Order: sequence, then structure tokens, then C-alpha cells
Amino acid sequence: MYIDNKTPMHIILADDDEDDRNFFNDAIQELKMNNTLTIFKDGAELIDYLEDPDSIKPHIIFLDLNMPCKTGFDCLKEIRENTKFKDISIAIYSTSSSEKDIEETFIGGANVYIKKPNDFTKLKKVIKDVVNMNWQFHTSGLNKETFFFSV
Repeated sequence: MYIDNKTPMHIILADDDEDDRNFFNDAIQELKMNNTLTIFKDGAELIDYLEDPDSIKPHIIFLDLNMPCKTGFDCLKEIRENTKFKDISIAIYSTSSSEKDIEETFIGGANVYIKKPNDFTKLKKVIKDVVNMNWQFHTSGLNKETFFFSV
């Protein structure tokens, strides 16, 4: 994924927790990056959006794992099975730091795993670091050591 400074980065957040969605949105606003943020409250809404031919394809999806209707695991699987979404980077964004979840999402094709920070300053740093990550490097040489992202 190549992003120039003129094109706003399209970021999607799929998270069922309203407080987490607001926290994330506030952090994005404060960072004043060139982006557009689209927010969904469950995985079904996210997949419906992605499959709509008129929707704008995101550069990166921050994907919560534990959501109603369609879990983050379900969404990850569906997105990675569809070749038209192969260029979308997926950051798992979860309260879980379970080895099983990390392993499963790594194998499932996520690009990075982020444990949700509960501190606003840390959240801003995580978002900024992930959005500015060298995705070309990060997607070509996926390895477990760089997969789990911590602040």
C-alpha cells in the first residue's frame, strides 16, 4: 500500500464498544492526520460496507475481535478470502492478549495485533505508529515478533 500525503488515508474502525469507538475517534481527531475515519459497530456492518461496490476501500481496518453479529475473526477470514481486499491492512484491535487469539489472527492474515491501550496518550501513539508503519515491509516479511504491537 502506497500512500502519498495528498490522499487522505481511509481508516475503518469496527468495534461494538461505544466508549472505545469514541476514544478512538477523539484520538484520531487530536492527531490531525490526513485521514477519513469510518466507524462500524459490528462485523456485519463492516462486511456489508466492504462488499458494496460504491464504498471507498480503506487503507487499514482496526478490527475488534469480540463483536456481535460477526466477530473480528469472522471478518478477518472473509476479508482475507476475497482477493479484491488483498491490499487492505488489518490491525486487530482487542482487549485480549491471549496467545490463542494472537496466534489465530496471525495465521488468519492480520498484519498487526494491538492490545487496546486504556490510556489516551498511548492510544494516540499506537494509532500514529500503526498508520505510519512501513506496510510494504510489514506485509512482505510477516513474522510473529513484529506482529504483536506494544507501546
